[in-house]
Amino acid sequence: MIKTGVWEEVDEGVSRKIHPPGKHMMMMEVRFHKGAEGAQHSHPHEQYTYCLKGKMEFTIDGEKKVLQQGDTLHIPSNALHGVIALEPSILLDTFYPLREDLLHPENN
Repeated sequence: MIKTGVWEEVDEGVSRKIHPPGKHMMMMEVRFHKGAEGAQHSHPHEQYTYCLKGKMEFTIDGEKKVLQQGDTLHIPSNALHGVIALEPSILLDTFYPLREDLLHPENN
């Protein structure tokens, strides 16, 4: 089981902190160095991301969108998505339902 509330490096220039989850939804804070990437992936969870700091370029199902401080972006269930930090950035991601793959990676 992943420890919540602890920063962990997940990729070069990318670290995350999973906040203690609720019953059906959860949040995760993600920090990016300039040029760092969140690899293309998809999941059945609906996701909202809020840019706390910086500027990011998202690709969602082939469509590019730039997000900057104060912007929110919806990522539908099963959408193929990835991101690159155009400058040092921080995102706050919210997921519904819980990302059991993140909370309990030993079961995946």
